[in-house]
Amino acid sequence: MATLVTEKKEEKMKQPALAKKAVEKKSPKEKVAKDWYLVDAKGKVLGRMATRIAIVLMGKNKPSWQPYKDSGDYVIVTNASKVEMTGRKMDDKVYYHYSGYPGGLKTEKFGSLIKRKPQDVIYHSVKGMLPKTRLGNAIIKKLFVYPGETHPHESQKPKELEV
Repeated sequence: MATLVTEKKEEKMKQPALAKKAVEKKSPKEKVAKDWYLVDAKGKVLGRMATRIAIVLMGKNKPSWQPYKDSGDYVIVTNASKVEMTGRKMDDKVYYHYSGYPGGLKTEKFGSLIKRKPQDVIYHSVKGMLPKTRLGNAIIKKLFVYPGETHPHESQKPKELEV
């Protein structure tokens, strides 16, 4: 009986091991090339533009996209004060901020926020489309929004992004 068991073990050892699928391993410090894009928000609809910006920031437009890596590009948005909304959202859309204290709920309509801080409107809409994790916090830092035509990132030579 003991010889039968040892023979079976020897047969198993003689069988070739299953071929494992070759997986390309990258070093953890390998960097993905990051480009700079420029978006002109003048006359663009906020939600459609924010969706396209979020996709580029996350890197979902690249074939090397992986959900746990920050492989997105940098995005510069100019003319944030001239962004548009469809329908009656200019009067109806409300942004909320709660301080955590009783009676600490602050509200502001889209129309007044776009006049006071136009960059916050685009920032808020893009941030809502990103992951709610540490990765999302790192991704949103690659978004630069300016209310006017000019921006200080000319040395990065940004490419125009069609929205």
